[in-house]
Amino acid sequence: MKKDPEVHPDYHQIKVVMTDGSEFITYSTYGKEGDTLSLDIDPTSHPAWTGGDGKLMDRGGRVSRFKKKFEGLF
Repeated sequence: MKKDPEVHPDYHQIKVVMTDGSEFITYSTYGKEGDTLSLDIDPTSHPAWTGGDGKLMDRGGRVSRFKKKFEGLF
């Protein structure tokens, strides 16, 4: 495959800074060579990865209606 600079983005090294201050070097198309990407959310702090203790809000009975409708399915 022909490498056309107008079609393919520049792939270079950047520094990534996690929310806890740790950092690492990786390759990316973000910014320019040597730029720093500071994360607001990362696997060490986001409940999707940490299994956080978020609570499910039942506004207007939507969750209970859903559970009642599909209670025998699983």
